[in-house]
Amino acid sequence: MSSDRSLHQDFDRTLWQGRTDPEPDSERWHQKVQPLTEGASPGCALLGFACDAGVARNQGRVGAAEGPAALRRALAPLAWHRQGPAYDVGDVRCEGDAMEEAQQALADRLAALLGEGHLPIVLGGGHEVAYASWSGLAQHLAANGERAPRIGIVNLDAHFDLRDPQHVRSSGTPFSQIADDCLKRGWAFRYACLGVSRAANTRALFNRADELGVMVREDREITAQRLADIEQDLADFLRDCDHLYLTIDLDVLPAAEAPGVSAPAARGVALALIEPLIEAIRDSGKLRLADLAELNPGRDIDGRTARAAARLVHLLTLND
Repeated sequence: MSSDRSLHQDFDRTLWQGRTDPEPDSERWHQKVQPLTEGASPGCALLGFACDAGVARNQGRVGAAEGPAALRRALAPLAWHRQGPAYDVGDVRCEGDAMEEAQQALADRLAALLGEGHLPIVLGGGHEVAYASWSGLAQHLAANGERAPRIGIVNLDAHFDLRDPQHVRSSGTPFSQIADDCLKRGWAFRYACLGVSRAANTRALFNRADELGVMVREDREITAQRLADIEQDLADFLRDCDHLYLTIDLDVLPAAEAPGVSAPAARGVALALIEPLIEAIRDSGKLRLADLAELNPGRDIDGRTARAAARLVHLLTLND
């Protein structure tokens, strides 16, 4: 964990509010989530990343720093169907433009949680969270002596986020940064980007994805008629991985379902089509870490995006 405690904000019980039903076995998330204590049994660990410095650097609509709190409020009243525990371990906060410092603090915290056997789910925050999340997983695996771990990255996103980090590191560069780190470590770069919008990614980005061997499925490909083929493609990708990191940029969803993001999607991939892909990743037995990015409450309409994000967290945690 980072020694700079000013970057970390502890569990806030006021965010976990909701109705309480009198019937037996009627608990909701707000009744079950608890702060993490030393020696606690492994469970789902919710960790906020209150940062949108990367979005600002990427010239997007800022406001994602408020995403973790909004997501917790939306998750609080949902019905509880887990068997294992769930913990809220607070937030890592970015002060001003200190993105790299916040990313390192998040990576350190994630490595510690993984070492304790938890499944961390990071509540973003801009998509610069991806580099921090992957760094935490890499740090954990390296500490366990894995010299060439086969880490699969699945990104549900309208964007590749493969821009050149040599100019400026931002929410648009995390997977290029990860590719560079893999090269330095001698690790294979295994990256699948599902839901990509051709209209929102330049030819240079498609070329970069091709050079890196990225598994690409565009938004227009992910339809009800072709879902079985996409699921098989994903299963083939997962088969060659030992560890999975799932990252969900909420702008993969149509703007009608997720208006509260930095870059709303004109088309997107419907939640009903995203969910089976997430279930396959969840049920693989290989998922080590997940995050959700780009929730911007100030741009949300009727809490639609926060509710969609909360449903995805709920879905991710149903098999425990």
